[in-house]
Amino acid sequence: MDFTLSVFSLILLFLTGLVAGFVDSIAGGGGLISLPVLLSLGIPPQLALGTNKLQGSFGSLSSAITFIRKKTVRLDENVHGIVFTFMGAMLGSWSIQQIDAGFIRHIIPVLLLFVFFYTLFSKDLGTHASQPKMTGTLFFTLFGLGLGFYDGFFGPGTGSFWTGGLLIVMGMDMTKAAGTTRIMNFTSNIVALSVFIIGGNVLYSAGLCMAAGQVIGARAGSGLAIKRGASFIRPIFLTMVFLTIVRLIVVNYI
Repeated sequence: MDFTLSVFSLILLFLTGLVAGFVDSIAGGGGLISLPVLLSLGIPPQLALGTNKLQGSFGSLSSAITFIRKKTVRLDENVHGIVFTFMGAMLGSWSIQQIDAGFIRHIIPVLLLFVFFYTLFSKDLGTHASQPKMTGTLFFTLFGLGLGFYDGFFGPGTGSFWTGGLLIVMGMDMTKAAGTTRIMNFTSNIVALSVFIIGGNVLYSAGLCMAAGQVIGARAGSGLAIKRGASFIRPIFLTMVFLTIVRLIVVNYI
């Protein structure tokens, strides 16, 4: 689809990608920043969604690489999750083209509220590793399929669900949960992006401009998250979960 952007718009998109990448690499929710800007420039919704997936994929990849290089997470420990997230995202991307996503929009804010309040009132959650409540194989099978499907099907809040699940169920500390989340987000993003590309719904000029900012922002954000740990990540995580809930309520009910 043809859509021409001014130089000012491209500069704005680069700066938006920078900020979104920084926030997303720490606590998720970068789409709350990037998508509204794309839409505000008059880019049609389907094209904006596909473009958002393109720039977001660069950010999640850059962030994941930083976490892996700093040895906060190990890629070989996440292969199982990557495989099942990929499978779930494929199924979700196919399903969204077959059925109406309306029903799921009403469930997600409630689930995110649970993650928000559980994290808010569990003061020590994520400050240090604790005993997992489920085996890694079972967790990544269930959450990989479920959240991969959700990201391919609908998307908002996926990173928050991953981080919340890793904290609550797997007992990870906040930094490792953030790094693992980025790996899984990149996996499902790539699948969803492929569907948008096939459908011709990606504006490459905007997406690649934002991607440049995303890479820089994601590296800076993930570096800070690794350096400063749970005390730095926790308030940003709670803020982004809360803003995601507000956005979904506004979109769905107001």
